[in-house]
Amino acid sequence: MHGGTTCGIVVVEAEEEEAEEGTRRRRRRRGRRRWCGRRGPRRGAAATVRVEDAGEGRGLPPPSPATGPNAGGGRSRGPRRQGETIAKGHKNYELMLNLQLGIRHAVGKQGPITLDLKSSAFDPKEKVWTRFPPEGSKYTPPHSSCDFKWKDYCPQVFRTLRKLFKVDAADYMLSLCGDQALRELSSPGKSGSFFYLTSNDQYMIKTMKKSEVKIFLKMLRAYYNHVRSFENTLVTKFFGLHCVKLAGANQKKVRFVIMGNLFCSDYSIHRRFDLKGSSLGRTTDKPQTEIDEYTTLKDLDLNFIFRLQKHWHQEFLRQVDKDCDFLEQENIMDYSLLVGVHFRDKRNILASEGSFDSDSSRASSPHLSRGDTDPNRFTKIKLGSNMPTRAELTVRKSDCNEIQIIGEPTGEFYDVVLYFGIIDILQDYDISKKLEHAYKSFQYDPTSISAVDPKQYSRRFKDFVYKAFQEDKVDI
Repeated sequence: MHGGTTCGIVVVEAEEEEAEEGTRRRRRRRGRRRWCGRRGPRRGAAATVRVEDAGEGRGLPPPSPATGPNAGGGRSRGPRRQGETIAKGHKNYELMLNLQLGIRHAVGKQGPITLDLKSSAFDPKEKVWTRFPPEGSKYTPPHSSCDFKWKDYCPQVFRTLRKLFKVDAADYMLSLCGDQALRELSSPGKSGSFFYLTSNDQYMIKTMKKSEVKIFLKMLRAYYNHVRSFENTLVTKFFGLHCVKLAGANQKKVRFVIMGNLFCSDYSIHRRFDLKGSSLGRTTDKPQTEIDEYTTLKDLDLNFIFRLQKHWHQEFLRQVDKDCDFLEQENIMDYSLLVGVHFRDKRNILASEGSFDSDSSRASSPHLSRGDTDPNRFTKIKLGSNMPTRAELTVRKSDCNEIQIIGEPTGEFYDVVLYFGIIDILQDYDISKKLEHAYKSFQYDPTSISAVDPKQYSRRFKDFVYKAFQEDKVDI
């Protein structure tokens, strides 16, 4: 595709769409002929399993990366990409134009960077408004979008954060404002926020409510000090906080934050889990047949214990403890550990269809031997990123009186690569959460609900992740 609009947003012409659609149809026909007659689930889909009552025997078999055309180690992402390209005609096309114009302007104003920031840099009133008329101005270029205003919150702080996180200014601008369009994820999150991905998957843009912006600005100094003190922190990396205000009668404001994408990797993510440590409502609402690599599974869907090598396990415990202490001090709760799992299968074994009983049987899927792990393949291992690990399959017994939030280990191991981090760190324990806690406590076990005070939330969260991530007694 070719682009010819301001800030590199790609304009998709009708002729190009027709040609691409024809190419996709031909590929699908070839794919159907190629896979005709083969058994086993499609790539990314879960094999058929027997599902017990929610929260007791629910389990998902480990997927096999060998069930699709990119089997055999997983260095290729494959043709399917998450999200919808924001092309001309998309409802948010002009918003993305405005966003890219603003980011290009903000990042282009590089000034001196010092790590020892003054108190004034963190002042919530420290913000800069810039008007972008279509005809251009002394400070802004002409553009094809509508008249809008752009706001930078605490620009010096975020400029310094990008330096701390080793973000190159030119690469940052190219990723967000280059020739490739942004992609909008298919549906908003539970909070109502929308998410956008850069074409290289490196950065994620999230729209924010005014209340979230206030919380973030209030804790910005503490956040800055925390990430500066702990290089291996697992909390979300934030790179910029901005606002677009449309001119005219509408006067609509769109606030958004730019952050790192946890799953930006050369390896395909076959399973992803959002883990809080609570049990009420903590299962996916998708039927088994619709679960794929982009489905976010939850606590009671988790059927693994991740066995970390001793050094990494100790570092994991230390860092989770430090991060939770920070969030508790800032009165933050309702955060999650987001985990992405890449299953390695160099022997290219096709998964067979099957099921497992919650008492004894194991999932029918390829067993990945410890001998497949080649440490030399992992050149950029760090806590929470590109970590070679063993995952032990677990099952939840159906005859238990209480919900098993972590299943029983089976002794069956899979070689995996893990990516994980703590997300959704901008929810404080405000009056709405206190009311939610009080209301649900009358109906359910108070320890099972997500809305609890920050101290209890932190303790429960750590208890859960320390059970889900354990030391591997056998060195890889």
